[in-house]
Amino acid sequence: MRIISYNLNGIRAAIKKGFIDWLKTNPADVICIQETKAAFTDIDVKELEDLGYCHHWFSAQKKGYSSVAVFSKTKPDEVIKGTGHELSDFEGRVIQLQFGEVRLINAYFPSGTSGEIRQAYKYVWLAEMQQYLEELKKTNPKIILCGDYNIAHNEIDIHDPKGNKKSSGFLPEERAWMDDFIKSGWVDTFRQFNKEPNHYSWWSQRFPSVRLNNKGWRIDYISVTTPLQKNLVGAHILPNVKHSDHCPIFMEIKL
Repeated sequence: MRIISYNLNGIRAAIKKGFIDWLKTNPADVICIQETKAAFTDIDVKELEDLGYCHHWFSAQKKGYSSVAVFSKTKPDEVIKGTGHELSDFEGRVIQLQFGEVRLINAYFPSGTSGEIRQAYKYVWLAEMQQYLEELKKTNPKIILCGDYNIAHNEIDIHDPKGNKKSSGFLPEERAWMDDFIKSGWVDTFRQFNKEPNHYSWWSQRFPSVRLNNKGWRIDYISVTTPLQKNLVGAHILPNVKHSDHCPIFMEIKL
């Protein structure tokens, strides 16, 4: 199974930039989208269906905000919307698909860049998600967690670690959560195959030269639980695909 995770920062804007044409190149079997900022009624889903994708959406109650979706060429056995955490589900942050004994989770982690209130909620969300995943592993030990985590884990994952040491997304507490997450039985699939620096998945839109000069952050991940580690085939980032301020990330696994 070829899986892509991609924060589109608005699917309607991405479609105007050629997103559907890119899907026509058959980039993956499963496309996990974060920040659709839309409901399925806002776009022409027939274009997805004509390409062989079944589509599953979990949208925020607030229009044009957050929201996740999964486009899959394999019909899942089950679709679960949300995690049961009220605010997270209100914001449309998590959708889950069951494929046999494998649970695929597509998640849009909160950002704390807008201020202290959202940063505080980010920590609450991370704690809730960690607890949820630990419980889920008891009955579903084989899990794939795709998404925009909004955290650059290590210095290698950000172009200016010294200048951003007090920036949301690279704070010590956030990075410590990632440490604990990995130690609890998860594999960062990109780093499993790529140890080099200068690989990023998000670039600020404030200055056009930022992406041109590759001054980015790696904040998008596809992680798997350790029982799936032996099934990994490869993983990479696609920085030249440009429908968003993020780019797609790719992982292939034998299921």
